[in-house]
Amino acid sequence: MHKVITFGIPCYNSAEYMDHCITSILEGSSYADDVQIVIVDDGSQKDDTPAKTDEWASRYPDIIKAVHQENGGHGIAVKTGLQNADGTYYKVVDSDDWLDTEALSQLLQTLRKFEASDASVDLVVSNYVYEHVADGTRNVVDYKGILPEGKVFGWNDIGHFQMSHNLLMHALCYRAEVLRQGGLPLPAHTFYVDNIYAWVPLPRCQTLYYLNVDLYRYYIGREDQSVNEKVMAGRIEQQVRITRIMMHAYHLYKDIPSVYLRSYMVNYFVLMMTICTIFSKLSDHPDAMDELAKLWDELHDYDPRLWRRCRWGICGMVTNLPGKVGNACTIGVYRIASKLVKFN
Repeated sequence: MHKVITFGIPCYNSAEYMDHCITSILEGSSYADDVQIVIVDDGSQKDDTPAKTDEWASRYPDIIKAVHQENGGHGIAVKTGLQNADGTYYKVVDSDDWLDTEALSQLLQTLRKFEASDASVDLVVSNYVYEHVADGTRNVVDYKGILPEGKVFGWNDIGHFQMSHNLLMHALCYRAEVLRQGGLPLPAHTFYVDNIYAWVPLPRCQTLYYLNVDLYRYYIGREDQSVNEKVMAGRIEQQVRITRIMMHAYHLYKDIPSVYLRSYMVNYFVLMMTICTIFSKLSDHPDAMDELAKLWDELHDYDPRLWRRCRWGICGMVTNLPGKVGNACTIGVYRIASKLVKFN
């Protein structure tokens, strides 16, 4: 049976919550045989993830494929899922997240219409929801007023993105060939690779479609999550690694012909440099600030125009205030923003 979409689910010691994720896809798709789920067990050893992966595949062999690999980290698991995907489209769903049943049904209807009409749509965007388990609140990130609705469009048709409404991995459903043709420079044993996944392939996407449904439910609030403040500060070298890979993917002002896409990608990269700066200041790693200085110098040498935009824009000036007072102001502004937006 032809598969219209493959959902890749990277799993690492995910036995506690992977069932909810998988069930949400099966129920939302009504167990349709044109849907595929690839569960990637990324070398789990501390729980029953490997056994659960095989159990799910044995229960639904026409829908679910089980893949086991040595531990390579989230990015390698994402690429393994893509390598094993048979679907026209590919969407990553982290094992502690889930999809809304009704919204998934609408996504599948949309993709099937594209298939029936031979429409080549490179990227389908939908909304995602931060589910804050600590206080039971939620925050919907949508693209109303930014992306056209009800039609296929290109980058020159988009509006202005606020930084709180960037196109994160949770919002994206790529045509699989778009990801394969240019490759995904996702490093092993590194968190925050979703930034690469949601940024590097964008210039390859010529046709887009926005489906205004709240599809992806992003679980947030666990203390060990990669976006937890203490965890991010402790892994600042990985954030810097990801930002460096993104930096070298393009000379944005030369390589991106669409002014609208270029503006979006520049603003996203500004945010990446802002995050690196803030969490270097929060980190207790003795070399964190030295590594940050190297990153800024490297950006200056690689793309002086992008360096000026990052360093002397509002975000750059606020996060690079000098001295202890400046550091305190930077961290204070970040924590206020964190409480307002609730992104970690």
